Amino acid sequence: MRRNDSRAHAHASWWAFWLHRVSGLLLALFLPLHFMLLGQALMGTPALDGVLKFTDHPLVKVAEWGLVTLLALHLTGGVRLLLIEYGPASGLRKNWIAGGLGLATAAGLAFALALVG
Repeated sequence: MRRNDSRAHAHASWWAFWLHRVSGLLLALFLPLHFMLLGQALMGTPALDGVLKFTDHPLVKVAEWGLVTLLALHLTGGVRLLLIEYGPASGLRKNWIAGGLGLATAAGLAFALALVG
């Protein structure tokens, strides 16, 4: 029986794959909560005011930053996959990974800066 080669886990493409899958899973887990909170707007002004007051909590602000960072990671991972799939095979995979992580980090930092400022 052949065992899996663990050297593949050290490759940047494996980590990009892993980040794309985990960010997608976490975004999917977030959506029901998001829709539930948005549904409070249908319950009237007091319910919506309660949700808006809840979103002023610092932990929620950190969670919002995490959400934006997850969205940026997932978006850049998906764009990377599309470029690899449909782009010319020129061996730029590590550059696409680095560019995607850089763009996701920049988006997360810009959102964090907007929360603080």
